[in-house]
Amino acid sequence: MSKKLRHQINDNELSSHDHFHLPAKKQTGEVLELLPPGSFAKFANQPNDLPPFQVIDCKGGRCRVRQQSWGRYVHWEVEHNRLKSA
Repeated sequence: MSKKLRHQINDNELSSHDHFHLPAKKQTGEVLELLPPGSFAKFANQPNDLPPFQVIDCKGGRCRVRQQSWGRYVHWEVEHNRLKSA
């Protein structure tokens, strides 16, 4: 027979620990451009001789992009606000 550990936790006990506090998200009010998967995007300072990046997906303020010449499994993760639609 195994013994089960029983420990009663009250709400005050959880709130007293510092590691349960999450930092507040910064609300900048910035509107991000819609970049659906499969679309192409460029950086503001991207050189003209560099082709646009293909958007794989965007989630949580970050986008995964790739160059078509890089191959299927190579991508780069960048901040969404650094990209604009090509």
